[in-house]
Amino acid sequence: MKPSTNRMLNRIKCIYMFIRNNGTVSTQELVEEFGITPRTIQRDLNVLAYNDLVISPSRGKWTTTQKRVKMSS
Repeated sequence: MKPSTNRMLNRIKCIYMFIRNNGTVSTQELVEEFGITPRTIQRDLNVLAYNDLVISPSRGKWTTTQKRVKMSS
């Protein structure tokens, strides 16, 4: 796996864990927490949403779904 792909997967995993641990969070909170651009956060959220791991109950807010996830290191 390319280092950039590995970095992206780790970032997406961290974003998912942050949302899971904090309940509903805004896109802006994620931008500030991870220090990356809103566009990058949106791309990562799209990956999580596509896999039914997060949903947006209202514009700009994100929360995790009830889908069970097995986390690996």
